[in-house]
Amino acid sequence: MKRHYSMLAAWLALFALPSNGQDAPLKLAQTLTLPSDIKGNFDHFGVDLQGGRLFATPEGYKAVLVFDLKTGKPIHTIKGIGKPHAVLYREDIHRIYITDGDAGDVKIFDGKSYALLSSVKLLEDSDSIGYDPKTKYLYVDNGGGDVHETYSMLSVVDTTAGKKVADIKIDGDTLEAMALESSSPRMYVNNKAKNQVDVIDREKRAIVASWPVTKCKTNVAMAFDEADHRLFIACRDGQISVVDTQSGKETTALPITKGVDDLTYDPASKRIYAACDGNVDVYQQSGPDQYKLLAKIPTGALGRTARLVPELKRYFVAVPQHGTDAAKILVFVVS
Repeated sequence: MKRHYSMLAAWLALFALPSNGQDAPLKLAQTLTLPSDIKGNFDHFGVDLQGGRLFATPEGYKAVLVFDLKTGKPIHTIKGIGKPHAVLYREDIHRIYITDGDAGDVKIFDGKSYALLSSVKLLEDSDSIGYDPKTKYLYVDNGGGDVHETYSMLSVVDTTAGKKVADIKIDGDTLEAMALESSSPRMYVNNKAKNQVDVIDREKRAIVASWPVTKCKTNVAMAFDEADHRLFIACRDGQISVVDTQSGKETTALPITKGVDDLTYDPASKRIYAACDGNVDVYQQSGPDQYKLLAKIPTGALGRTARLVPELKRYFVAVPQHGTDAAKILVFVVS
C-alpha cells in the first residue's frame, strides 16, 4: 500500500507541473483513501476552521464524513441524511447545517456532539446554499424538477431561530450555485434551466434582473470577484463566462476542462480554481478582464467537487470511486 501511494503521489506531482516550468499552483500533499462502500458522486464540502474539521458529502452514502483538517484523519460520520448536498458550520453557536435532497430539508446538528437538534422543512432536492453572515440567513435552492414543477424555490432560513422565513419563487426547474454581494442586498443565482443568471434583491426578496449566459452552456458553478465587479459562471461544456455585475454583460470567456462542478475565486492571490472532470484548471487574474491559465492539475475521473481553504493554504478535491479505484480525497498545498 505504501509503495502504491508513493507511485500515485509521484505521478500526480509530475503531471501537475505547468508546461512553463514555474512552480505548480497546487501540489499534492496527501491522498485520503475512503472505504470501499462509498460509491457515487460527491457534492459540496463544508469547513469548520475553529474546530479544524472538513465535512465531505458522498451523496449515495446517506451520511456526511468528518475529517481532521490538518491530519486528514476521519473523526466522525454524521448519519441519517438521505442525500447530503451542502454543509454550513456556524462557529459562534456551534451548529452544523446540512441540506438533505431526499428529505427536502435542512438538518441542524450540534457541532460538538453531532446530535440532530431539528430540521427545517423545504422541498425535495434541497441542494446548494449561500450564507449571509450579517443576517445569519441561509439561502437554499430546492424543488423544481424533482417535485415535477417548472419553477424552483430559493428558500430563506434563519439559522439562529432554525426556521424558514421566506420562499422566493424562480421560474426554471433547476437552480445551481449562488453568490452573495456583501456591499449590497444583491445575490446571483445560476438558473441552469434557462442558462441565465437571476439577480435577486435579498431585502425585497424578488428577482430584479436576469442575465443570459451566451458564452457557454449548462451553467452550474459560480464564483465572485466583488472588488472588480466580476462574476464567474462556469459551464459544463468547458468555459467560464466572465460577467460585469455593473452592466450584466459578458466580457470574456475562459476555456476549461469539461464537466465543471465547483468554482472558487481567491481574492488574496487573484486566482480562479475550476474543479472539472479529471482536472483542476487554475487561472491567474491580472486585471478584471485579463486572465492567464497557470496549470491543469490532474485529479481523477469525476473529481470535480472541491473546496479551497485559503487560511490553511489547502485545496481539497473529492474523487468518486471509479472502476477498481476506491473513492478518495486529494489534499493539495496551495503555492
